[in-house]
Amino acid sequence: MATSPVKEFLVTYLMPEKCYEELFVNFHLHVPCLKFVLNKIAGFWILLDTFLAQITQLLKILWRGSADGLSLPSVLLQLYAFSCPVVYAMANNFPLFAWAERLFTLAQTSAIVFLILHYRGDTLTGLLFLLAYSGVMFLLGSYAAAAVVSVMQASSLAALITSKVLQAGANYCNGHTGQLSTLSVFLTWAGSLGVVYVSLQETGTSLATLPNILSACLSCVLLAQVLCYRSSTATKKKSE
Repeated sequence: MATSPVKEFLVTYLMPEKCYEELFVNFHLHVPCLKFVLNKIAGFWILLDTFLAQITQLLKILWRGSADGLSLPSVLLQLYAFSCPVVYAMANNFPLFAWAERLFTLAQTSAIVFLILHYRGDTLTGLLFLLAYSGVMFLLGSYAAAAVVSVMQASSLAALITSKVLQAGANYCNGHTGQLSTLSVFLTWAGSLGVVYVSLQETGTSLATLPNILSACLSCVLLAQVLCYRSSTATKKKSE
């Protein structure tokens, strides 16, 4: 008997065949299988956030030819937050395949910073920033003290949370979200929920999960702003 495409997809990507039988054939809510599937989904959303959130934002800026509405301090803090794991990996001589996706995200965020400056008429400043940033990253990854690297790694989540606060504040002050990508915000929101779920699985309801929960809440605020300000953004584009 031929395997259905749905079963083939689920067994290949989400669950072992035993769990498929328990959940979809026997209709038994098998708790270990449910946890296994939820972990898979959470990991999938985190992976999508890592690979696609920044590239969708970058493509929207290039497509529109504008970075209107994007907070430069917010993106700079994102760049710092994404830099910390890369510096940590370089300082500890981790193999490239273990942190290549972080480097990919870092390159996209650097490009976004440059484009914000470029579309504000500060192209030379953007180029100088990229050169200076590349040099600082090399020096930190090669020569930074272990204490500095540890502090950077520990502060990355705080920087990411602050970046979301600044972007939400900019959206509120502007009354629109400008070129903030809806898909990018959605992927970040889904990824942050995945991080919260994984964190709860690993540490339980401890204080260690609170920063991740706060980050997820701020992602919800940004997503709500994108959806609520959509009409304002459309009206602004028509007037321009």
